[in-house]
Amino acid sequence: MSIKSLEKWNRSLLKASSGEFTRQASGWLEQSGEDFLDLVREELIHSGGIDTENLLSSFRKGARDHVWIIENGGLTLEIGTNVEYASFINDGHWTVSEENVRWVPGYFQGSRFIYDPSASTGMALKKQWISGNGFWDKALLLYETIFARSLDKRFSKWLNTLGGDIG
Repeated sequence: MSIKSLEKWNRSLLKASSGEFTRQASGWLEQSGEDFLDLVREELIHSGGIDTENLLSSFRKGARDHVWIIENGGLTLEIGTNVEYASFINDGHWTVSEENVRWVPGYFQGSRFIYDPSASTGMALKKQWISGNGFWDKALLLYETIFARSLDKRFSKWLNTLGGDIG
């Protein structure tokens, strides 16, 4: 190894240790989160299991009911939604828990029921199991593959930029 290459390697290490690597990793992690949310929205639309935009729009960074936490130093990304019925759509649910009938406020537009908590009209639901569509699970499965490939590619790129022409 030449001295010039060693000096270049040392400068690269100093740059990485000054926070450059963490900044780049943080940016990549944030983009990865955005990519995952895109997949979640695509799977939700593909499943056909939504009647309103509330759940769909909650899977955006900065949305009212979103969960988006990044811890820069530890490179933690936590994403999701605070929309309370999201797990019901993903996992499935019983329409009624204990009772035999549950009242749901809202109104009909043609054959489509629109949930409206302030409505004086509505419908009575009898107890039955509604199967989930697994939109989150499907998006996560797809993303695990994409994320692994992206991490390998990004890590190789970081190592190449860090190492330069050592040899």
